[in-house]
Amino acid sequence: MAEDTTGSEIRRQRADKIDRLQELTGQRYPNDFRVTGTAADAVSQGGDLDGEALKEASIRIAMAGRVMAVNSFGKSTFLRIRDRTGILQAYVRLNVVGEDAYQCLKLTDIGDIVGVEGTLFRTRTNELTLAAESFRVLTKGLRPLPEKWHGLKDVEQRQRMRYVDLMVNEESRDVFRARTGIIAHIRRFLDDMGFMEVETPMMHGVLGGANARPFVTHHNTLDMDLYLRIAPELYLKRLVVGGFDRVYEINRNFRNEGLSTRHNPEFTMLEFYWGYATYLDLMDLTEKMLKDLVVGLFDRTTVEYRGAVLDFGSPFRRLSVCDALREYCDASEDVFNDPDRAAAFALDNDVAEDEVQRILAKHARDDAESKRNASLELGMAVFESSVEGRLVQPTFITGFPLAVSPLARRSDDDPTLVDRFELYVSGAELANAFSELNDPADQEERFRRQMQAKASGDDEAMEYDEDYIRALEYGMPPAAGEGIGIDRLTMVLTGRENIRDVILFPLFRPESRT
Repeated sequence: MAEDTTGSEIRRQRADKIDRLQELTGQRYPNDFRVTGTAADAVSQGGDLDGEALKEASIRIAMAGRVMAVNSFGKSTFLRIRDRTGILQAYVRLNVVGEDAYQCLKLTDIGDIVGVEGTLFRTRTNELTLAAESFRVLTKGLRPLPEKWHGLKDVEQRQRMRYVDLMVNEESRDVFRARTGIIAHIRRFLDDMGFMEVETPMMHGVLGGANARPFVTHHNTLDMDLYLRIAPELYLKRLVVGGFDRVYEINRNFRNEGLSTRHNPEFTMLEFYWGYATYLDLMDLTEKMLKDLVVGLFDRTTVEYRGAVLDFGSPFRRLSVCDALREYCDASEDVFNDPDRAAAFALDNDVAEDEVQRILAKHARDDAESKRNASLELGMAVFESSVEGRLVQPTFITGFPLAVSPLARRSDDDPTLVDRFELYVSGAELANAFSELNDPADQEERFRRQMQAKASGDDEAMEYDEDYIRALEYGMPPAAGEGIGIDRLTMVLTGRENIRDVILFPLFRPESRT
């Protein structure tokens, strides 16, 4: 990004101030100031005391932080200093800190990082303040903070220059504190249930674990192409085979797909596996975990998001894909068994013609199972186009087609469906879970079908993972697994509309340099 003349002049002036600070102190960027307290510590220790009590208590603090405001009155100056815990006012007087320190103060600009040591008192307006006995400039900022950060309207600049956004925007800091709290709560919840946190590879030799387009890299020493992982699923299930039957990973995944308000090429997922459990058990666990999370964050069971009050305290609704299509799209029964009727139904509900033809070609065999699979997959396309956006309150959707669930266990009641659910909140998928397929012969056949789809041009299809089949042949216990999108969950719980607002450093095109 090109820098204007004014910006260059400000940087030159501030660089001159660094030279002057070095003349006064002998240091340009000192690193020997020791912090003994924070703004929050000051409030904790002295916030309840009046002026007389503070004087008697003589509470001493050495704090450091960024200068957010300067009000000078000749031989005395008030500073507002922000550290990681909040803002505290400091009062600096020439006759207390001395001539050299006060000259350094005069060279201080908003945005500089300073260290102040002294005792707490209250001003005439009763504000808790640090009376400085020493003052130092620790880091001189060459670039000024934006006066109003473009009125907080330049969203892309806030997301692109997150370091500045966090300096000046308390709301942004609150979002990322909440994100950390969400992850910490989930860890405690799963740890308390006996789950073990693990780490699995982020570079995979075989594409698997989800249907998605990957990023490809190359390992020079081994001379082999690798995929950045699209999901850790198959490695986590190998651990279930190995005897760790309650495992979880909070992981980064990478998918070479489009950008939107709900999609970023790299994103964070919680993925966990529970031996000797079913997808029904995971519904109960998920409901309890999210309720506990919301109560832990807000001390209530409701969250306001996109103009709706979302209730995490009541039992979540449970609805099959077919029932959802009946309810929201008036689907008739023949839609679920007749590909021609299903195709017409899909076209009437805004599914693209080429997508309809792709699904029909995928199930082109003239037998009852293929017709049923084609009809159900077309119905799934209608669900995605016309139903999921209308699921506002937390809703478990079940009864997914086998054709779109290559790793899930077949339903005992209907082998064209699988034991799977997705959780929808405010029109977006937050979680995907299923009873795991542990039949190696069935899994091998599904991998072969995925390879056929890939050969036919489906660049999101999985590859055949021979080692995973071998692992299943040693025997995986019955189990259920789930993935929860941490970014989307954070969006809901912090009221953000754009996934970039809950990712510290989202991906952008490079800035133009003209």
